[in-house]
Amino acid sequence: MNLIIVESPAKARTIKNFLGKDYDVIASKGHIRDLPKSRFGIEIDEETHTIVPKYSVAKENAPTVKEIKEKAKKADTIYIATDEDREGEAIGWHIAHAIKKDPQELPRIVFHEITKNAIKHALESARKIDMDMVNAQQARRLLDRIVGYKLSPLLSSKIQKGLSGGRVQSSTLKLVVDREKEIKAFVPEEYWSIDTTFKTNIEANLIKHKSEKIEKLTIKNKETAAAIVESVKNDSFTIEKIETKQRKSSTPPPFMTSTLQQTASSKLGFSPKKTMMLAQALYEGVKTPDGTSGVITYMRTDSLNLAKEAVDAVRGIIESRYGEKYLPKSAKVYTKKAKGAQEAHEAIRPTMLQFTPEVASKYLKADELKLYRLIYERFMACQMEDAVFEQQSIIFKGNENEYRASGRKLIFEGFYKVTGTEDKDKLLPTLKEGDTAEIEKIKPEQHFTEPPSRYSEASLIKKLEAEGVGRPSTYAPTIATLTNRTYVSIEKKQIIPTEIAFTVTEILEKHFSNIVDINFTANMEEQLEEIAEGDIDWEKLLIDFYDKFMQQIEDGKEQIVSLKMAKPLGRNCPKCGSELLLRSGRFGQFVACSGFPKCKYTEQVDEEGNKIEKKEEVAEDKCDKCGGDMVIKNGRNGQFLACANYPDCKNTKSIQVEEKVSETPCPDCGGKLSLKNSRRGPFWGCENYPDCKFISKFEPTTIKCTQDGCDGVLAPRTFRNKEVYECVKCKTKTPREEIDQK
Repeated sequence: MNLIIVESPAKARTIKNFLGKDYDVIASKGHIRDLPKSRFGIEIDEETHTIVPKYSVAKENAPTVKEIKEKAKKADTIYIATDEDREGEAIGWHIAHAIKKDPQELPRIVFHEITKNAIKHALESARKIDMDMVNAQQARRLLDRIVGYKLSPLLSSKIQKGLSGGRVQSSTLKLVVDREKEIKAFVPEEYWSIDTTFKTNIEANLIKHKSEKIEKLTIKNKETAAAIVESVKNDSFTIEKIETKQRKSSTPPPFMTSTLQQTASSKLGFSPKKTMMLAQALYEGVKTPDGTSGVITYMRTDSLNLAKEAVDAVRGIIESRYGEKYLPKSAKVYTKKAKGAQEAHEAIRPTMLQFTPEVASKYLKADELKLYRLIYERFMACQMEDAVFEQQSIIFKGNENEYRASGRKLIFEGFYKVTGTEDKDKLLPTLKEGDTAEIEKIKPEQHFTEPPSRYSEASLIKKLEAEGVGRPSTYAPTIATLTNRTYVSIEKKQIIPTEIAFTVTEILEKHFSNIVDINFTANMEEQLEEIAEGDIDWEKLLIDFYDKFMQQIEDGKEQIVSLKMAKPLGRNCPKCGSELLLRSGRFGQFVACSGFPKCKYTEQVDEEGNKIEKKEEVAEDKCDKCGGDMVIKNGRNGQFLACANYPDCKNTKSIQVEEKVSETPCPDCGGKLSLKNSRRGPFWGCENYPDCKFISKFEPTTIKCTQDGCDGVLAPRTFRNKEVYECVKCKTKTPREEIDQK
C-alpha cells in the first residue's frame, strides 16, 4: 500500500478516484505544523546569532497528524503531494517532520492539474523536497510574524485597540491612503472642446488652430473657445488626406491569478476572494461526464507558460470548430511575467477541452460556470488569430484650422469569434481627397478635469502585481485583512480608506518608513525569490532585518506620542452604560465609550476637555404623544423632528416643508416651481416632472447670463457637490458666490 498526502480533502477524493486499491490518499487540511498562535514563536540563538523558529502542531491538528502517522506506518511508500508552490513545498516539509520522517527521504510529486494522466505522470517523475523553496517560505513566514507580532501591539497601544500592521498589508494600505490624498488635493481645471460635425454627420476633432497643436487641455476658457469657433465658422475646408490602414487587435494572454481576479471583477462582479474560492473548487475536482476531476490547472500562478500538449489540443479544436483561417501557422507563446514572478507553473487553463461550457452547464453551479467559461474562452482565444480592423482617417484642412475624423470597421473577427466584442464599427462615408467639406454643426463645450479614481479591488491587485508586491496567493487575503480591520471600506467597487487608516499610515511613514515603502516591500519579494533560487542565505536575511526592525520598535515605544490616552471621566455612556473615557485623537481630544468597538458613542470636547453641547433647534410643533417640545435633528435621510424627552418618549415625525411657489418660472421649461421635501432635505422642483427634471437646492432667479452675446437665464445647479449657476443656453457654469455677490 502506498500513501499520498495532499492538502485538501476535495483534492484527496478526486485523486483517489483515479488510483486503484494500491493507493490511499489523505489530506493534511493545510498547515499541520506552524508557528504557535498564542506567542511569538521565534527565538534568537545567542551563540550563532540566528533566528530559530519554534514550530508546533496545533491542538486542532493533532487528530490529523495521528491519522497520517498511523497510515504512514502501514505504507510502503509515502508521497508528499502538496501544492506545487513555495507554500506547498513547506507544508510537505512540515508534514514529514510532524510524522517523524526525514523530509529528504520522502518522494515529492507535483502536478499542475488534477487529472488521471497528470497524477500518473507525477508518480513516475517523483523528486525530493526542494529546501531552497522551503527556506524561501520560512523566510516569508518569519518576516511576516516578526512584523505582525511586534508592530501590531505597538499600534494598538499607541493608537487604538485591535489595529494591526503587516509587511505587505501596511504598504498596500499606504497606496490606498496616498490615492485618497491625491483625490482630496485635486483642483479641477477648466478646459473646452470644440465639438464639430461635418456634412454628412461626420464627427471630427480639432487638431490644429493657427498652426498650434490642439490637445485636450489646450483651450482653457470660454473666450478662447469662442474665438476658435468664430475662426472655424469663417474658414473653408477641403479634404486634404484620406488614409486607410489595417490594425490588428492582439489576442489576450491566458489567465494568471492576478488577471483572472481582475477580469472576474470587471466582467462578473466577483470579489478576488470569491474568484479564488470558485477557482479552488474547479481545480480540486467537480463532477464531469467522466466522473469527478479537476477541470482547470492550478489557480495560484504568475506564469503564462502553457503545456505543449494542451496547446496542440486546443489548436486542433480551433481548426475543426472554426476553420483554418482562425488558426495561426504556429502556436502563440506568452512569456511576459509579473515583476518578481516565481515558480515555473502553467497559466490557468481548462484541463479537459471536451468539457466545454455547454457541457459544463449541466454539472457546475451557476457562479462556477461563469468563471469556468471565462477561463475556457480565454484559453481558446489566446491560441487564435488576431482580430483585424480597417482604420480610416480623414483630414479636413482649412486656412486656420485642421480637423481629423476617424472610423473603423471589423474586417476579420479572429479571437472575437470566441470571446465576442463590445467594439462597434464607426463607419465613415465615401469621400474623395480635394473635395470641399462643409460644417454641419459646431458647439463649444465646457469641461473640468476629473480627479484620479479610487482603487477598485481589481485595479489595486493590478498595481500590486506591477510593483512586485505580494504573491498571487496574497492579493485577495491582503484586501480582506484591510477590510476586516476597518482600515478600508468597499463601496460601489471603490476602496475607501477610513480615518484610522490615515492615522496609522502617517505614524508608520514617520517611524517605520521601510514597512510602508512599496519599493522596500517589492525588493524583499525579490530577495525571497533569490532564496528560492539558492542565491541568498535566508537566515542572514532574517537576522539583518530583525536587528534593524527591533531597534525601530524600541524607538517607536519612546518616540510615538500616544493617541490612546484614556482618562476616566466618572460618567457612564448613555447608550450602553460603560464608563466614558477622555481620549486623544488625530484631531484633538474627544470622549469615547470604553466599550468600543461594540459601542461607538462619542462626544465632542473643546481644547480644555469640556463637552461641546449641541444646541438643538426647538420646533413650533409639540409632541403629540407626551406634549413635550419637538427638536430638529439630522439623520441619514435628512432632517426630522424628535421628541426632546427621548429616551422616555421616542416619538419622531418628518418635517413638513412650508408650501411655496416661486415667482420665477422653471429655467428649463417655463413651468411653475414649488418647494418640495425629500430624504435629502428641501428642494425646488418643476410641476412638469417627469417630463421636466429640473431640481435645485436654492430658488432660481431671473438673472441673465453674464457672457457676451448670450441672453440665456442662469439656472441653479449642483455640480460636483458645489452650488453653481449654469446658463440654460451656453452652459457656462459660475460659482454661486460670485453671482450672489453681484
